Formats: sequence, structure tokens, C-alpha cells
Amino acid sequence: MLSVIPSPSAGSLELGPLKFNAYGLMIALAVLAAVWLSKKRFGDRGIGKPEDAGSIAMVAVPIGIVGARLYHVLTDWEKFDGRLIDTIKIWQGGLGIWGGISVGVVAGVFAAKARQMPVAAGLTCVAPALALAQSIGRWGNWFNQELFGKPTDLVWALQVSAAKAQAAGFEAGTTFHPTFLYESIGCLVICLGLLKADKRWRFKDGTLFAMYVAAYTFLRFFVESLRIDSTKNVGGLRLNQWTSIVVFACAVIYLAASNKKSGSRQA
Repeated sequence: MLSVIPSPSAGSLELGPLKFNAYGLMIALAVLAAVWLSKKRFGDRGIGKPEDAGSIAMVAVPIGIVGARLYHVLTDWEKFDGRLIDTIKIWQGGLGIWGGISVGVVAGVFAAKARQMPVAAGLTCVAPALALAQSIGRWGNWFNQELFGKPTDLVWALQVSAAKAQAAGFEAGTTFHPTFLYESIGCLVICLGLLKADKRWRFKDGTLFAMYVAAYTFLRFFVESLRIDSTKNVGGLRLNQWTSIVVFACAVIYLAASNKKSGSRQA
């Protein structure tokens, strides 16, 4: 039984003479894991060449990071107004997943088409890899002591520094919901679920990616409801909750239409 989940005392990791920014290291590990799984799935399906996964990632990842940062800056402009230099300090946290996934996937699609790879089949291969990357990347928030949830005294509550707790408007020693952990575990479950479902049923190309989108937005809606970091609110919901609702609806509509079309053809 846990009594509390402690937060790291520093946002860096030291390995001998080397010192790494932990947030950046988690992003790097997430990318490596996603490339490894995508490469394996490309090979299993006989799509492209062995080096295609890495080549596509070389294009999609940096562009996706730019998109993620832009989304964060634009939706939280008040934090950067008058401090433009802070917009490039991604090592301090602040990557909006919506901008990262949407821009990164579009960049990856163009990179795949340039290598004459089937786009829908490629998206099917990378869907579980994206969930795996998110599962690993969320640990960067733990090192930065950011994006935690509401106060709680559950046995797995997250303990942050006195300064972080007070900056959030609570007394030193207050413990919080570890939303980074909820999302990390949830994304890992999505990854494993997609892999198992794809192995058992072998869906039409593109379907697995829509399933990933629907599953993640469903998860994110509820995780977002626990977070207390400042953000825009519309109609009693956080901006990212509205984004989750819209994207989830689009994914479900696609899945329903795709299933209906497949049923019509079989008939």
C-alpha cells in the first residue's frame, strides 16, 4: 500500500558525468518507443522498408512538437504575453497533445506518401505506438511537478513541493490526484487493447486509428475534469474537455459510417 507518491526533488537526471533534462528525456524515450513499435508493425504487415518508421518520425516528431507547443501557447497566451522568450522553453513543460497529434500526424501522412506508403495502413500501424508514446511522455509532468489534479488523501495521492502546492493555491503538504499517472496507465491500456483487438479482428485500414482517437479522447475528458491548472472554461467545462467531446464525436461518426459501409458491401 502506498501512503503517497513523492515527486522528484529535481527536474533532471544525472548519469555519471551526464545530466539530462527529465522532461526532454521522457519525450525522447517516448519517441524511441513509438518508432520501435511502428517499425515492428510495419514489418508484420509488410508495409514499406525497415527504415521507413525512423524516416517518417524524423519529419513528424519535430513538426509535431512545434504544433504541440503552438497549441499550448495559443490556448494559454496570458502566460506568455510580454514574455515571448518563454514560448520556446519547452523543457519547462507545456506541450498541447491536440496540436502535437494533429500536426504530427498530418506531417507523417505527407512523409509516408512521399515514400509511397499506404496512408490508411500506416495509420493503423502507428495508432498503438502513439498511445505508447503518450504513456511514457506523461512522466515528464511528474518530474516537472505540473498538471496534477484536485486535492485528495487517497493512498496513491501525489505529493509536490511546498512551493508548487502554494502556487496552485493550497497549503504546503496538500496532496493531489496524480493525473499524469492516470493518463499514463490509461494510454498503456489503450495501446495494449488496440494491439490485442487488431491481432484478433484485423480491422479495415484506418479503423484502428479512429479507435485510438475515440479511446484517448474518452480518457482525456475524465482526466481533464480532475486537473486544476489554469485554462479557459466554456459552459462549465475546460477547453480541452470540449476538444475531447468534438474529436470523440468525429471518431465515433467515422467508425459508425465505416462499419455501415462495410455492412452494406457484405450484404
